[in-house]
Amino acid sequence: MLDGPAVFDCGRVHLQWRVMDSLLLAALPSPPQGVWYFGPIPIRAYALCIIVGVIIAAGLTKYRYQKRGGLGEVVLDAVIVIVPAGIIGGRAYHVATDHEKYFCDGCNPWDVLKVTNGGLGIIGAVAFGVLCVWIMMRRKGLPLAPLADAAAPGIVLAQGIGRLGNWFNQELYGHPTNLPWALEIYQRVRPDGSLSTMYGHSTGQVIATVHPTFLYELVCNVLCCVVLIVLDRRLTLGHGRVFALYMAGYGLGRFVVESFRADPATLVFGLRINTITSALLVVAGLLLFALLRRGRETPLEVTPPTSRAVVQLRSRAESAAAAGAAAGRREGRPNDAGIGDGTP
Repeated sequence: MLDGPAVFDCGRVHLQWRVMDSLLLAALPSPPQGVWYFGPIPIRAYALCIIVGVIIAAGLTKYRYQKRGGLGEVVLDAVIVIVPAGIIGGRAYHVATDHEKYFCDGCNPWDVLKVTNGGLGIIGAVAFGVLCVWIMMRRKGLPLAPLADAAAPGIVLAQGIGRLGNWFNQELYGHPTNLPWALEIYQRVRPDGSLSTMYGHSTGQVIATVHPTFLYELVCNVLCCVVLIVLDRRLTLGHGRVFALYMAGYGLGRFVVESFRADPATLVFGLRINTITSALLVVAGLLLFALLRRGRETPLEVTPPTSRAVVQLRSRAESAAAAGAAAGRREGRPNDAGIGDGTP
Protein backbone atom coordinates (compact mmCIF):
# COMPACT_ATOMS: atom_id res chain seq x y z
CA MET A 1 0.00 0.00 0.00
CA LEU A 2 2.83 2.38 0.76
CA ASP A 3 4.89 1.49 -2.30
CA GLY A 4 2.24 2.64 -4.72
CA PRO A 5 1.93 6.19 -3.46
CA ALA A 6 5.68 6.48 -3.01
CA VAL A 7 6.37 5.51 -6.61
CA PHE A 8 3.60 7.82 -7.81
CA ASP A 9 5.02 10.76 -5.85
CA CYS A 10 8.48 10.14 -7.28
CA GLY A 11 7.00 10.18 -10.73
CA ARG A 12 5.31 13.48 -10.02
CA VAL A 13 8.55 14.98 -8.75
CA HIS A 14 10.39 13.72 -11.84
CA LEU A 15 7.65 15.15 -14.06
CA GLN A 16 7.79 18.50 -12.28
CA TRP A 17 11.53 18.71 -12.82
CA ARG A 18 11.05 17.89 -16.50
CA VAL A 19 8.44 20.65 -16.81
CA MET A 20 10.61 23.18 -14.97
CA ASP A 21 13.57 22.26 -17.17
CA SER A 22 11.50 22.76 -20.33
CA LEU A 23 10.25 26.12 -19.07
CA LEU A 24 13.81 27.19 -18.33
CA LEU A 25 14.91 26.25 -21.83
CA ALA A 26 11.96 28.18 -23.27
CA ALA A 27 13.05 31.47 -21.65
CA LEU A 28 14.03 34.18 -24.12
CA PRO A 29 17.73 35.11 -23.84
CA SER A 30 19.05 38.63 -24.11
CA PRO A 31 21.89 39.37 -26.55
CA PRO A 32 25.34 39.19 -24.92
CA GLN A 33 26.02 42.86 -25.73
CA GLY A 34 24.47 45.92 -27.31
CA VAL A 35 27.59 47.75 -28.49
CA TRP A 36 30.51 46.59 -30.62
CA TYR A 37 33.68 48.51 -31.34
CA PHE A 38 35.28 49.02 -34.74
CA GLY A 39 38.56 50.37 -33.44
CA PRO A 40 37.58 53.41 -31.35
CA ILE A 41 34.17 53.71 -33.07
CA PRO A 42 31.18 52.23 -31.19
CA ILE A 43 28.64 50.35 -33.32
CA ARG A 44 25.34 50.44 -31.44
CA ALA A 45 22.68 47.82 -32.02
CA TYR A 46 19.95 50.33 -31.15
CA ALA A 47 21.13 52.66 -33.92
CA LEU A 48 21.27 49.78 -36.41
CA CYS A 49 17.68 48.79 -35.52
CA ILE A 50 16.49 52.35 -36.08
CA ILE A 51 18.32 52.57 -39.42
CA VAL A 52 16.80 49.28 -40.62
CA GLY A 53 13.36 50.47 -39.53
CA VAL A 54 13.76 53.76 -41.40
CA ILE A 55 14.89 52.01 -44.59
CA ILE A 56 11.97 49.55 -44.53
CA ALA A 57 9.47 52.31 -43.70
CA ALA A 58 10.80 54.51 -46.50
CA GLY A 59 10.53 51.72 -49.07
CA LEU A 60 7.00 50.77 -48.03
CA THR A 61 5.89 54.41 -47.93
CA LYS A 62 7.34 55.13 -51.36
CA TYR A 63 5.50 52.17 -52.87
CA ARG A 64 2.20 53.09 -51.23
CA TYR A 65 2.50 56.82 -52.04
CA GLN A 66 3.23 56.15 -55.69
CA LYS A 67 0.19 53.84 -55.87
CA ARG A 68 -1.86 56.80 -54.67
CA GLY A 69 -0.48 59.03 -57.39
CA GLY A 70 2.40 60.60 -55.50
CA LEU A 71 6.03 61.05 -56.50
CA GLY A 72 8.79 58.94 -55.02
CA GLU A 73 11.02 62.01 -54.74
CA VAL A 74 8.62 63.48 -52.19
CA VAL A 75 9.04 60.45 -49.91
CA LEU A 76 12.83 60.70 -50.06
CA ASP A 77 12.62 64.40 -49.18
CA ALA A 78 10.28 63.55 -46.29
CA VAL A 79 12.75 60.98 -44.94
CA ILE A 80 15.53 63.58 -44.95
CA VAL A 81 13.26 65.89 -42.94
CA ILE A 82 11.65 63.42 -40.56
CA VAL A 83 14.78 61.58 -39.35
CA PRO A 84 16.51 64.57 -37.69
CA ALA A 85 13.15 66.03 -36.67
CA GLY A 86 12.21 62.71 -35.09
CA ILE A 87 15.44 62.61 -33.09
CA ILE A 88 14.87 66.16 -31.83
CA GLY A 89 11.19 65.59 -31.04
CA GLY A 90 11.81 62.20 -29.47
CA ARG A 91 14.56 63.55 -27.24
CA ALA A 92 12.47 66.58 -26.25
CA TYR A 93 9.53 64.34 -25.28
CA HIS A 94 11.79 62.05 -23.26
CA VAL A 95 13.40 64.96 -21.38
CA ALA A 96 10.01 66.58 -20.74
CA THR A 97 8.48 63.39 -19.33
CA ASP A 98 11.61 62.29 -17.41
CA HIS A 99 13.02 65.69 -16.48
CA GLU A 100 14.03 64.53 -12.99
CA LYS A 101 16.84 62.50 -14.60
CA TYR A 102 18.47 65.67 -15.94
CA PHE A 103 17.45 68.52 -13.64
CA CYS A 104 18.02 67.44 -10.05
CA ASP A 105 20.63 67.75 -7.34
CA GLY A 106 23.64 65.89 -8.63
CA CYS A 107 22.32 65.67 -12.21
CA ASN A 108 24.21 67.08 -15.17
CA PRO A 109 21.85 69.09 -17.42
CA TRP A 110 24.26 68.65 -20.33
CA ASP A 111 23.28 64.97 -20.37
CA VAL A 112 20.17 66.16 -22.21
CA LEU A 113 22.34 66.33 -25.33
CA LYS A 114 23.77 62.81 -24.93
CA VAL A 115 21.31 61.04 -27.22
CA THR A 116 23.62 58.04 -27.53
CA ASN A 117 22.97 57.24 -23.87
CA GLY A 118 19.38 56.39 -24.78
CA GLY A 119 16.11 58.19 -24.30
CA LEU A 120 13.89 58.86 -27.32
CA GLY A 121 10.13 59.12 -26.92
CA ILE A 122 8.36 57.67 -29.95
CA ILE A 123 5.29 59.86 -29.47
CA GLY A 124 7.38 63.02 -29.54
CA ALA A 125 9.42 61.77 -32.49
CA VAL A 126 6.34 61.13 -34.63
CA ALA A 127 4.58 64.34 -33.57
CA PHE A 128 7.47 66.68 -34.35
CA GLY A 129 8.43 64.71 -37.44
CA VAL A 130 4.90 65.02 -38.87
CA LEU A 131 4.88 68.75 -38.10
CA CYS A 132 8.13 69.30 -40.00
CA VAL A 133 6.97 67.18 -42.95
CA TRP A 134 3.72 69.19 -43.03
CA ILE A 135 5.79 72.37 -43.39
CA MET A 136 7.78 70.71 -46.20
CA MET A 137 4.61 69.65 -48.01
CA ARG A 138 3.15 73.14 -47.69
CA ARG A 139 6.25 74.55 -49.37
CA LYS A 140 5.86 72.03 -52.18
CA GLY A 141 2.17 72.81 -52.58
CA LEU A 142 1.18 69.21 -51.83
CA PRO A 143 -1.42 67.82 -49.40
CA LEU A 144 -0.09 66.04 -46.33
CA ALA A 145 -2.93 63.53 -45.85
CA PRO A 146 -2.07 61.17 -48.76
CA LEU A 147 1.55 60.98 -47.65
CA ALA A 148 0.53 60.42 -44.02
CA ASP A 149 -1.84 57.62 -45.05
CA ALA A 150 0.86 56.03 -47.19
CA ALA A 151 3.41 56.27 -44.39
CA ALA A 152 1.29 55.05 -41.45
CA PRO A 153 1.92 51.28 -41.85
CA GLY A 154 5.64 51.85 -42.39
CA ILE A 155 5.92 54.13 -39.37
CA VAL A 156 4.36 51.65 -36.96
CA LEU A 157 6.44 48.81 -38.42
CA ALA A 158 9.62 50.86 -38.00
CA GLN A 159 8.63 51.54 -34.39
CA GLY A 160 8.40 47.81 -33.79
CA ILE A 161 11.79 47.16 -35.37
CA GLY A 162 13.28 49.94 -33.28
CA ARG A 163 12.06 48.16 -30.13
CA LEU A 164 14.62 45.44 -30.84
CA GLY A 165 17.15 48.03 -29.73
CA ASN A 166 15.68 47.83 -26.22
CA TRP A 167 16.29 44.07 -26.34
CA PHE A 168 19.96 44.59 -27.15
CA ASN A 169 20.30 47.27 -24.47
CA GLN A 170 18.46 45.23 -21.81
CA GLU A 171 16.25 48.21 -21.02
CA LEU A 172 12.57 49.17 -20.66
CA TYR A 173 11.60 45.62 -19.75
CA GLY A 174 8.67 44.51 -17.60
CA HIS A 175 8.02 43.16 -14.13
CA PRO A 176 9.63 39.89 -13.00
CA THR A 177 7.88 36.75 -14.23
CA ASN A 178 8.49 33.01 -14.61
CA LEU A 179 6.38 32.60 -17.73
CA PRO A 180 7.86 30.37 -20.47
CA TRP A 181 8.55 33.41 -22.66
CA ALA A 182 10.21 35.42 -19.87
CA LEU A 183 13.22 37.48 -20.90
CA GLU A 184 16.53 36.68 -19.22
CA ILE A 185 18.47 39.74 -18.09
CA TYR A 186 22.21 39.09 -17.85
CA GLN A 187 24.93 40.66 -15.83
CA ARG A 188 27.20 42.62 -18.17
CA VAL A 189 30.73 43.81 -17.42
CA ARG A 190 33.34 45.90 -19.20
CA PRO A 191 36.81 44.53 -19.96
CA ASP A 192 38.06 46.15 -16.74
CA GLY A 193 35.49 44.19 -14.71
CA SER A 194 33.14 47.10 -13.95
CA LEU A 195 29.40 46.57 -14.37
CA SER A 196 27.78 48.19 -17.41
CA THR A 197 24.46 47.15 -18.91
CA MET A 198 24.94 49.44 -21.91
CA TYR A 199 28.60 48.87 -22.83
CA GLY A 200 29.47 45.60 -21.11
CA HIS A 201 29.48 41.97 -22.26
CA SER A 202 27.37 39.25 -20.69
CA THR A 203 28.93 36.99 -18.10
CA GLY A 204 26.14 34.47 -18.61
CA GLN A 205 24.79 35.08 -15.11
CA VAL A 206 21.01 35.59 -15.17
CA ILE A 207 20.08 38.32 -12.69
CA ALA A 208 16.34 38.44 -13.49
CA THR A 209 13.63 37.00 -15.71
CA VAL A 210 11.09 39.64 -16.76
CA HIS A 211 8.24 40.38 -19.15
CA PRO A 212 9.74 41.04 -22.63
CA THR A 213 7.84 44.28 -23.22
CA PHE A 214 9.92 44.99 -26.33
CA LEU A 215 8.47 41.80 -27.83
CA TYR A 216 4.93 42.67 -26.77
CA GLU A 217 5.17 46.04 -28.49
CA LEU A 218 6.87 44.55 -31.54
CA VAL A 219 3.98 42.09 -31.96
CA CYS A 220 1.39 44.85 -31.44
CA ASN A 221 3.09 47.07 -34.01
CA VAL A 222 3.37 44.35 -36.64
CA LEU A 223 -0.31 43.48 -36.16
CA CYS A 224 -1.22 47.17 -36.42
CA CYS A 225 0.77 47.45 -39.66
CA VAL A 226 -1.04 44.47 -41.19
CA VAL A 227 -4.47 45.71 -40.07
CA LEU A 228 -3.83 49.16 -41.53
CA ILE A 229 -2.83 47.75 -44.91
CA VAL A 230 -5.83 45.40 -45.05
CA LEU A 231 -8.36 48.05 -44.00
CA ASP A 232 -6.84 50.57 -46.40
CA ARG A 233 -7.31 48.18 -49.32
CA ARG A 234 -10.77 46.94 -48.40
CA LEU A 235 -12.29 50.28 -47.36
CA THR A 236 -10.38 52.53 -49.81
CA LEU A 237 -9.36 54.91 -47.05
CA GLY A 238 -7.89 58.36 -47.58
CA HIS A 239 -7.86 61.98 -46.38
CA GLY A 240 -5.79 61.04 -43.31
CA ARG A 241 -8.04 58.27 -42.03
CA VAL A 242 -5.33 55.58 -42.26
CA PHE A 243 -3.06 57.76 -40.13
CA ALA A 244 -5.94 58.27 -37.67
CA LEU A 245 -6.30 54.50 -37.35
CA TYR A 246 -2.56 54.24 -36.82
CA MET A 247 -2.85 56.70 -33.91
CA ALA A 248 -5.65 54.66 -32.35
CA GLY A 249 -4.04 51.28 -33.01
CA TYR A 250 -0.60 52.20 -31.77
CA GLY A 251 -2.06 53.99 -28.77
CA LEU A 252 -4.09 50.92 -27.82
CA GLY A 253 -1.10 48.59 -28.05
CA ARG A 254 1.13 50.97 -26.11
CA PHE A 255 -1.54 51.38 -23.43
CA VAL A 256 -1.54 47.63 -22.85
CA VAL A 257 2.26 47.30 -22.91
CA GLU A 258 2.70 50.11 -20.39
CA SER A 259 0.87 47.98 -17.79
CA PHE A 260 3.72 45.43 -17.94
CA ARG A 261 6.65 47.85 -17.77
CA ALA A 262 8.68 48.21 -14.60
CA ASP A 263 11.15 50.98 -15.51
CA PRO A 264 10.86 54.26 -13.56
CA ALA A 265 8.43 56.73 -15.12
CA THR A 266 6.78 60.04 -14.35
CA LEU A 267 3.41 59.47 -12.72
CA VAL A 268 0.33 61.62 -13.23
CA PHE A 269 -2.67 60.83 -11.00
CA GLY A 270 -0.87 57.61 -10.10
CA LEU A 271 -0.56 56.52 -13.76
CA ARG A 272 2.51 56.33 -15.96
CA ILE A 273 2.67 59.39 -18.23
CA ASN A 274 2.83 57.20 -21.35
CA THR A 275 -0.31 55.37 -20.24
CA ILE A 276 -2.16 58.68 -20.28
CA THR A 277 -0.72 59.85 -23.62
CA SER A 278 -1.52 56.46 -25.16
CA ALA A 279 -5.15 56.72 -24.04
CA LEU A 280 -5.32 60.23 -25.51
CA LEU A 281 -3.91 58.89 -28.78
CA VAL A 282 -6.65 56.28 -28.97
CA VAL A 283 -9.40 58.86 -28.37
CA ALA A 284 -7.89 61.40 -30.79
CA GLY A 285 -7.37 58.77 -33.48
CA LEU A 286 -10.94 57.48 -33.30
CA LEU A 287 -12.35 61.02 -33.34
CA LEU A 288 -10.27 61.94 -36.39
CA PHE A 289 -11.30 58.76 -38.17
CA ALA A 290 -14.96 59.58 -37.58
CA LEU A 291 -14.67 63.25 -38.57
CA LEU A 292 -12.37 63.07 -41.60
CA ARG A 293 -13.77 62.87 -45.11
CA ARG A 294 -14.58 59.43 -46.47
CA GLY A 295 -13.16 58.02 -49.69
CA ARG A 296 -9.69 58.48 -51.13
CA GLU A 297 -7.99 61.29 -53.02
CA THR A 298 -7.61 61.02 -56.78
CA PRO A 299 -4.07 61.00 -58.20
CA LEU A 300 -4.59 64.60 -59.35
CA GLU A 301 -5.47 65.60 -55.79
CA VAL A 302 -2.41 63.81 -54.43
CA THR A 303 -0.05 65.55 -56.88
CA PRO A 304 -1.62 68.44 -58.85
CA PRO A 305 -0.05 68.95 -62.31
CA THR A 306 1.60 72.24 -61.35
CA SER A 307 3.18 70.74 -58.22
CA ARG A 308 4.23 67.65 -60.17
CA ALA A 309 6.06 69.81 -62.71
CA VAL A 310 7.86 71.79 -60.00
CA VAL A 311 8.93 68.66 -58.08
CA GLN A 312 10.14 66.89 -61.23
CA LEU A 313 12.03 69.96 -62.45
CA ARG A 314 13.76 70.32 -59.10
CA SER A 315 14.63 66.63 -59.09
CA ARG A 316 16.12 66.84 -62.58
CA ALA A 317 18.16 69.87 -61.58
CA GLU A 318 19.53 68.06 -58.53
CA SER A 319 20.36 64.99 -60.62
CA ALA A 320 22.15 67.13 -63.19
CA ALA A 321 24.12 68.87 -60.44
CA ALA A 322 25.17 65.54 -58.96
CA ALA A 323 26.17 64.16 -62.37
CA GLY A 324 28.15 67.31 -63.16
CA ALA A 325 29.95 67.21 -59.84
CA ALA A 326 30.87 63.55 -60.37
CA ALA A 327 32.16 64.29 -63.88
CA GLY A 328 34.19 67.21 -62.55
CA ARG A 329 35.80 65.03 -59.90
CA ARG A 330 36.72 62.38 -62.46
CA GLU A 331 38.38 64.98 -64.70
CA GLY A 332 39.99 66.83 -61.82
CA ARG A 333 38.12 70.08 -62.42
CA PRO A 334 35.24 71.94 -60.77
CA ASN A 335 31.63 71.31 -61.73
CA ASP A 336 30.80 72.97 -65.05
CA ALA A 337 27.90 70.74 -66.00
CA GLY A 338 25.76 73.77 -66.70
CA ILE A 339 22.70 73.42 -64.52
CA GLY A 340 19.54 74.47 -66.29
CA ASP A 341 20.67 73.50 -69.80
CA GLY A 342 17.65 71.26 -70.22
CA THR A 343 19.54 68.00 -69.71
CA PRO A 344 17.22 65.50 -67.97
